[in-house]
This record gives sequence, C-alpha cells and structure tokens, in this order.
Amino acid sequence: MILHPLTPDSAAWDDFVAAQPRAHLLQLSDWGALKAAFGWQPVRVALADDTGALVAGAQMLLRPLPLGLGTLAYIPAGPLVDWADAAQVSALLRALDGAARERGAVLLKIEPGLGLEGIDFARYGFRRSPQTVQPPRTIVLDISGDEETILARMNQGTRRNIRKSAKFEVAIRYGTRDDVPRFNALLAETGARDQFGVHAPAYYQRAYDLFAPAGRAALILGSYGGQDLAGVMVFRLGQWAWYFYGASSDRERQRMASYGVQWAGIQWAKAGGARWYDLYGVPDAEPDELEAQFESRSDGLWGVYRFKRGWGGQVVRGAGAWDRVYRPPLYALYRLAMRLLRRAE
Repeated sequence: MILHPLTPDSAAWDDFVAAQPRAHLLQLSDWGALKAAFGWQPVRVALADDTGALVAGAQMLLRPLPLGLGTLAYIPAGPLVDWADAAQVSALLRALDGAARERGAVLLKIEPGLGLEGIDFARYGFRRSPQTVQPPRTIVLDISGDEETILARMNQGTRRNIRKSAKFEVAIRYGTRDDVPRFNALLAETGARDQFGVHAPAYYQRAYDLFAPAGRAALILGSYGGQDLAGVMVFRLGQWAWYFYGASSDRERQRMASYGVQWAGIQWAKAGGARWYDLYGVPDAEPDELEAQFESRSDGLWGVYRFKRGWGGQVVRGAGAWDRVYRPPLYALYRLAMRLLRRAE
C-alpha cells in the first residue's frame, strides 16, 4: 500500500482522531486552536491510503524556544500511528521531519502517552528526554458498571467525603460560560495557597468556548450559601475522560465540596460514554514510593496525590518524553538551558 502525506482539514482530522483506539483530546483540532491562542502554531501532518482515508498522523505544535535557540516542535499524545508497522512509522516520521525542519525546528519532542509498553522509540531515531510537558505518571479510574460499583472501588474515606458533600448541602451545578470567571477566581485562590502556576484567565475561557458547546467539556461548580467552594473542568472523547483543571476555596472546607464536584465529573464522563477517567498527574514515582511518602511530602504533585489516590484507580506510567534531534549544537544548548531553568525554579 502506498501512503501519501497530506495536510487534513480539521473535520477530517477530528474524525480520524476520534476513531483511534488511543484517541486523545490533545490531538483534536480544537486543542490546536486553544494552544494557537497562546503562542503555539498547530500543524497537522497525516498519511492517507489510495482511497484517501487517513491511516496515521499527528498534530504538531510549534513555538520559539527560550533564549532565541530556535523552534520546538512538540506532539502531545501522539503520533497516532501503528508503532508495530515500521514502514508506516517511517513514512509518517519522514513527513513530520519535513514539516518540522521547514519551520526551523531544533527538535521534535513526542509524548506518546499510555498503552505503548515495549515500544522501542530509539529504534526510530528518538532519544529519551529529561524534559516532559505532560505528567508522565497518572491515576486512571475504571468507571464501568453502575454507581455503586464505581463507589466500591474507592477507599472508605473518599466515599465518606462524597456523602459529606451531599449531607452538608453543597449545591452542585454545571457552569455556563458566565461561570468561567468564578472558576478563575477559585483557580487563583488555589494557586496562591498551594504555590502552583495557573494559566491566564483567558485560557480557561477559551477552553470552555472550544469544548463545552460540543459536549466535550463540562465546568462543574460546588457552592454553599451562594459562595463557590470548588470546581472542576473535565473533558471527554470516546471512552476516555480527563480531569485537567480543578480548584477549591479555603472557605467551608469541612463541607468537602472538592469531592462533590469530582464525583459529579465522573458521573458526567460516564453519562457521555467514557469507560476510563484519567485524574491526570501524580508524582513520577513507583507506587511503593508514592504510598511510603505521600503523608510527609507536599511539593509538586505530591500535594494532590493524597486526594487522587482515594478514588480507586490504578497508577500507570506513559511512555514519557522522547526527542528527535535536527540541530545537535542548538539541542545541546537547549538541554543546558532546561537544566538551568530547573535549578532556578
């Protein structure tokens, strides 16, 4: 079969992504549109067969590297390709190389995601990267079965806190576009309290506008006495859902509003046909280490692990980050810059 490189339009690309067994929200054209509003340039590269049907591809994001070192080409949750088909992989990489080099890329970074155990990315000219963009390790919940079955997978404390949220009269609602500023206020409070960065308010507004009207995102808020106490923004595509953004207030914390909105997010995901719910990000440590240290550590993602561990999921690790180098001298400077930035942080 002869494969032909092409640049698909957004509708054809999204249909292809949604049909993949490893379909991921970060490969949709709307994700590219979101990132385009904040400094990235999305480029879609695909292969089609003789009938014109797409068989492989990737949405690549490009942006300038720090210190004027050139351009980074980055593929989150991809490429979408049959990694067991060496000819297909090689053909797609040739097309990606051409698109990346044409735009002055120093390197192509991929984060292929979950479910690729045993794939030798080095075989295709990649080297393991010390810098990740997405969290490599996460907790995935199985949300099949009825609600009692899902609750039974959780630990006792989490079930108790979900019940407390209802007992203590936390009102759960699906937010509208007008509620995004209220969610942003909760995010700002959470970021200041827990010392982690949040996007600009316009980022979450744009994410809502792109995904919620199509039924691929929900903003869920929990309030008491007219005050918003917690909120989540969750996303879904096919059998998967993702908890990307969450926030909570210091007010009325005994009401466990964070548990109420998270449970509502799981219910929303299941109602839309999802089988798996990705809590998206825990410390990159083995399960034994996570369990041994979560009570004594609060730095980085350790602060959220205690909350996430109780929902009854499985700790899993994706393939991590891999770099394909086009300009070795500039890549060496890029690696040095990344080390210096990590030390500064």
